[in-house]
Amino acid sequence: MPGFGLSLGITLSWLVLIVLIPLSGLVWRASGLGWAKFFELALDPRTLNALKISFGTAFLAAIINLVFGVILAWVLVRYRFPGKRVIDAMVDLPFALPTAVAGIALTTLYAGNGWIGQFIEPLGLKIAFTPSGIVVALIFVGLPFVVRTVQPIMEEIDKEVEEAAATLGASRFQTISRVLLPGLLPAGLTGFALAFARGVGEYGSVIFIAGNLPYVSEIAPLLIVIRLEEFNYAAATAIAAVMLAISFAMLLLINSIQAWSRRRYVYVA
Repeated sequence: MPGFGLSLGITLSWLVLIVLIPLSGLVWRASGLGWAKFFELALDPRTLNALKISFGTAFLAAIINLVFGVILAWVLVRYRFPGKRVIDAMVDLPFALPTAVAGIALTTLYAGNGWIGQFIEPLGLKIAFTPSGIVVALIFVGLPFVVRTVQPIMEEIDKEVEEAAATLGASRFQTISRVLLPGLLPAGLTGFALAFARGVGEYGSVIFIAGNLPYVSEIAPLLIVIRLEEFNYAAATAIAAVMLAISFAMLLLINSIQAWSRRRYVYVA
């Protein structure tokens, strides 16, 4: 292909400068701690709890976004109704809105004296300043990744495919599970991975609604900032290295499942 060598060189150079060099610096700094010191810092109870909260809430929010993101994309693609363009534009709002503003707005809504919190907290549903608030914030920032990833694939699925399945005697559930979902699965997994990755590293929208209580609602990115403010660079580096390793492993697993689902769908089709 004409220009392949030049474009590949520019791509690799940009990748090295923007991604590989910073990550290599992190790995190099972590390796300088020594295995004993590294595991001592990484296995600290407060660090483990912060990692558990970060990855657990990000995973739960990504699952919720996967389900409702697919439903929202389906409605935007398949139906015509008043205000459709407004709703379609609102999906991208988390991309444009500063995350700190989103966190403040969500806290205002779900706090005990907020517009929503004042009605649900008497029922025993406390969201603000709990891990549930973190999940709500991550759902807000992660939903567009699923919708915008799945939506173009849905637009390519011809309605005649559903009609053909119906004429062959397939029920609505069989049409969805055996005809539509297999083709949407790779895109859905991509949206899930993007929402999960965004949730793991999210900071601005979370710190306001989380409450940031150690062992209760403290996320790993906040703990890294705390360690840096304490000039404890070794602990911050260890936490960041653990987050990098876990995130890379989970994304590699998700991408492997995504590649397998693509091959399986092509084979079945």
